[in-house]
Amino acid sequence: MTTITDVARAAGVSPATVSRVFNGGRVTPERAARVRRAAAELGFEPNRVAQSLRKQRGSVIGLLIPDIENPFFTSLARGVEDAAQQTGLSVVLCNTDENVDKERRYLGIALAEQMAGVIVAAASRVGTDLSPLAARGMPVVAVDRRPKGASVDAVLVDNQHGGEAATEHLLRSRYRRVACVTGPEGASTSEERLAGYRAAIRDALADGTLPSDGPDDLLTAYVRHADFRVGGGRSAMADLLAMERPPDAAFVANNLMTVGALEALRAAGRTPPGFGVLSFGGVPWAGLVRPSLTTVELPSYELGFTAATLLQERIAGSAKPLQTVVLRTGLSVRDSTAGPGARLPAAALE
Repeated sequence: MTTITDVARAAGVSPATVSRVFNGGRVTPERAARVRRAAAELGFEPNRVAQSLRKQRGSVIGLLIPDIENPFFTSLARGVEDAAQQTGLSVVLCNTDENVDKERRYLGIALAEQMAGVIVAAASRVGTDLSPLAARGMPVVAVDRRPKGASVDAVLVDNQHGGEAATEHLLRSRYRRVACVTGPEGASTSEERLAGYRAAIRDALADGTLPSDGPDDLLTAYVRHADFRVGGGRSAMADLLAMERPPDAAFVANNLMTVGALEALRAAGRTPPGFGVLSFGGVPWAGLVRPSLTTVELPSYELGFTAATLLQERIAGSAKPLQTVVLRTGLSVRDSTAGPGARLPAAALE
């Protein structure tokens, strides 16, 4: 069965764009024509998925996320809901607080209530267990994080590329002691973003951008693991600033930790861009704070929408091989990484 994802790939657009074409949403005429042409060539029938879903007993899907207070997951949930609404599915939102036991209880509820399927942003790469759902044949899609050993469809972000691009930007901006505040050890998103940071540092050592003495120290001394929360970012930054030779910039591997890192900098009398700050993941006020915050922009809405689209295809009976969709990040450069000696206009500091 041809799916919305197949059409999106053939037309060179996102599944969300295909959905908007067939549901009256706003799309440029050129893109709409490409989508309709690809659909005709593939024999795609836009109502088939919805018709198949209506035959299912379940009309509810579960969405398990680790932190409901994080705007990234709020936007992701909106994408899931918007996609689900198009075929009459309702979404039950469950907040796991990165707690595997809590996550396990929610997964048990999904089975007991015979939900149509589940989308999971795993609480733990190694601790999350999706096998009970697989044993019962319940469709599952992993989003943002894929648990180790789980044989499920997945929609992920290219975290390593984003971490590498962020660190390279800080180095190009003439910061030389660049720290990385990443998430918990073992979490896939933490390790992938840290791997990107270290790849950029290695390249800078190799090409002479950074001094070559003590490369192991440069790869480890300025790395701190925290808990993806505001308090974790604050503690990690305070620890870095207490070093005998503290960093002059930091790549912070999620948006909430960035808030804590900025609080620690303010308490120490340090401010961007004298101390460079770059956040992995945007925040609604990134362009409003002074100086404005440079961010790695994540396709959070598209993550959720694509995950829900894949789940609906499985619910409708798709027997295609398991898919892993990887979405790229973008970099929004603002004043917080202007360089250690940069002098910003007064308006940028107000």
